[in-house]
Amino acid sequence: MASDRPSLRLLLAAPRGFCAGVERAIQIVELAIAKYGAPVYVRHEIVHNRFVVEQLEEKGAIFVEEVDEVPQGRPVIFSAHGVPKSVPEDARARDLFYLDATCPLVSKVHVEAERHHREGFEIVMIGHEGHPEVIGTLGQLPAGSISLIETTDDVAAFAPQDPNRLAYITQTTLSVDDTAEIVDALIRRFPNIKGPHKEDICYATTNRQEAVKAIARQCDAMLVIGAPNSSNSQRLVEVAMRQGCPAAYLVPRADHIDWAWLDGVASLGITAGASAPEILVDEVLRAVKERYTVSVEEVTIRQEDVQFKLPRILTAA
Repeated sequence: MASDRPSLRLLLAAPRGFCAGVERAIQIVELAIAKYGAPVYVRHEIVHNRFVVEQLEEKGAIFVEEVDEVPQGRPVIFSAHGVPKSVPEDARARDLFYLDATCPLVSKVHVEAERHHREGFEIVMIGHEGHPEVIGTLGQLPAGSISLIETTDDVAAFAPQDPNRLAYITQTTLSVDDTAEIVDALIRRFPNIKGPHKEDICYATTNRQEAVKAIARQCDAMLVIGAPNSSNSQRLVEVAMRQGCPAAYLVPRADHIDWAWLDGVASLGITAGASAPEILVDEVLRAVKERYTVSVEEVTIRQEDVQFKLPRILTAA
């Protein structure tokens, strides 16, 4: 009986889930399949979420790691994280038709990097080594043009060629607070360093972290719905813990929840990373409601209305 279930206050963070860049990237794959027929090839996961990837595979997408795996005559799409310049060059060399689903806010960082390089600045990038977005950004310029900084210790150890000719850029999906600390350390060491005109961490990353901060102290535990290779989802777990939530867990789907995590929990927070669809949030909510008598409160810190244009070739009649 429902009355036998323990009570649980559930705080649902908003904004959460899909951002405009993720929605655009998925639409590009779906429209390409509709226009050119299956299969359409996608280099790397279009966004970091297995559920999304599997849904697109069912519709006719084939995911590969490099363009040399794409057969002649079939389109290839580059993921939302962005790619090094060598990737479209390889596609052109093989005479492949390609579509670029890079998030426009990642492309903005690429443009900044190129501008700094043209103006003769040595560039520092704040980001996580090995992340596809970082690999793509580093690959916009000749090897060695950008130095990667991950921590304030890296700032202390960094030895620029000319401390007065420095500029920095950042990955778009970082912890806002961690990045601010690293930027402060850079400015203290190099007062003349140039930053972006508008910060590189994207609106969606910032909003989702602020939404978590708004509920973290009221929660005994928090579930962050997202993939283990999703940078922005991992950051939400970290933000929740730092803001005073005693426990936070990253779960790709409801069947990954260890229900022992919620023993003794009276108040549970739920959010989702920018590449996690709302259907997975609904799935988690249903699983929680099967085990608890739930009261749901949605805590909205901001409305989002950002939309990015799709490639004209896909939208033209």
